[in-house]
Amino acid sequence: MKIATPSFFKYIAIAAFAVFISSCEENFNSVGSDIIGDPNFNFDLYDAASVVGYSRRANPVETTNLPVYQLGVYNDPIFGVTQASVLAQVTLDQVNPTFGLNPEIESVILSIPYFSTSTGTGEEITYTLDSIFGSSPIKLSVYESNFFLRDFDPNSGFEDAQKYFSNQGPLFQSFLGELLYENLSFTPSNAQVVINPGEDTEEKLAPRLRVELPIAFFQQKIISQEGSDVLLNNSNFKNHFRGIYFIAESISAQGNLILFDVNQAKIEIKYTKDNENPTGEITDPRLNATLGMSFNGIKVNTFINNFPTDIEQVLNNPNTAGEQNLYIKGGAGAFSVIELFGPDTDGNGVADELDFLRSKKWLINEADLILQVNQDIVQGGNSEPERLFIYDLNNNRVIVDYTLDNLTPASDPLNFKTNHSGRLKRDASGNGTSYKIKLTNHISHLINRDSTNVRLGLLVTQNINILSSQQLQNTTPPGIDKIPAGSVISPEGTVLYGSQAVDPEKRIKLNIYFTEINN
Repeated sequence: MKIATPSFFKYIAIAAFAVFISSCEENFNSVGSDIIGDPNFNFDLYDAASVVGYSRRANPVETTNLPVYQLGVYNDPIFGVTQASVLAQVTLDQVNPTFGLNPEIESVILSIPYFSTSTGTGEEITYTLDSIFGSSPIKLSVYESNFFLRDFDPNSGFEDAQKYFSNQGPLFQSFLGELLYENLSFTPSNAQVVINPGEDTEEKLAPRLRVELPIAFFQQKIISQEGSDVLLNNSNFKNHFRGIYFIAESISAQGNLILFDVNQAKIEIKYTKDNENPTGEITDPRLNATLGMSFNGIKVNTFINNFPTDIEQVLNNPNTAGEQNLYIKGGAGAFSVIELFGPDTDGNGVADELDFLRSKKWLINEADLILQVNQDIVQGGNSEPERLFIYDLNNNRVIVDYTLDNLTPASDPLNFKTNHSGRLKRDASGNGTSYKIKLTNHISHLINRDSTNVRLGLLVTQNINILSSQQLQNTTPPGIDKIPAGSVISPEGTVLYGSQAVDPEKRIKLNIYFTEINN
């Protein structure tokens, strides 16, 4: 009987089935513990499994509809400098607005909250920023964009959503409008933002980028258009004000990069207007009002990242029989292909080694894929990714071990499903040494349930909860046209020893712990 692993897009629907299978696995493990020492059973390790690994480029990649976006400059010690910029549509919070008599803008504020956690209360609140990479200043510019982001692709007869890709930055920059903001030395701050300090209207906000945009631009672009068709609905408005392009550029060898939720960003036009009916307690001749604009339309992450020539050559022309090193990088980066159990020389559709293992009829107690960090290349420390993600590369879906790992809460992404895909193991100096990924159920199904021996994909993930996928602009051998979004939103990378590492003890390895029943 074949057990199909769950689709990325349907994994919730099989939750009840996963609970049932999980209980069965737990029952098997408890039975196994009772028979240790029984002469009719042998417990052993099979560590001679064939494992082939090589890496491929994931560039260009679709970057619309991401859960979060990268903005900034990240200098990876292995893969070089990445410049990540964001183009985003702007929409009116209130369509067809009326601004009253004699409206005058007081300020236009752009606000982008950072991911942060707070400690303390009252005046003693302090914040720790999350998802910030690097601390050196960069140049940050905010432009009006005159590039129209279409909802639908004309090449599909306007039936499919239009896709935009990570390499389209030069195209977008050819449609730049007015410069709205520029900071020649931007670094994110963990300081609380205080608005109107010491006044009755004082307000305290969590850390964010909060800057003023030019009043004259928004007076002409928005306020002066009252009553016109361009403000009638957001379809018209997105053609009138086509978007904002956030451009990050290097000013030194290092930099900083933030992950942020563009949907939480806002532009607020604060203006005053005549009080047409000054009665009662409201006798001021002028009234305050606000028009909000959000970034909940189309958004695109663009990346400029040129890998070192030697790495590019390996990624573009890998030895599919196995490489010395596996290169893994987020963003428009790199992923690795893992193939288990070697070739099918007799042409029966099953790898010869897998045929052999099926004939043994072993009970699989545990199966671990061990991946060692190449510390001769990897600098170590905070630049190393904490988590890797492995999945069914043939069908672009999770494997059964991912589904069955329900031991940790999804509210803690850093530690979610670590029984299946463990966090980076570090040495006493804090440098990464290895990752262990449990494939127990996947291997058991291959050996005992005749499941299909699919290729596995291995990549870095910023959040193992994220199971959506992003299209590759070009199909990459061996037939890969999508990669998980959890990798696209990560700037980090690493290098692991491959299946042809010079030192056999450091090669990628599959350890299968089994019980053999003596006849």
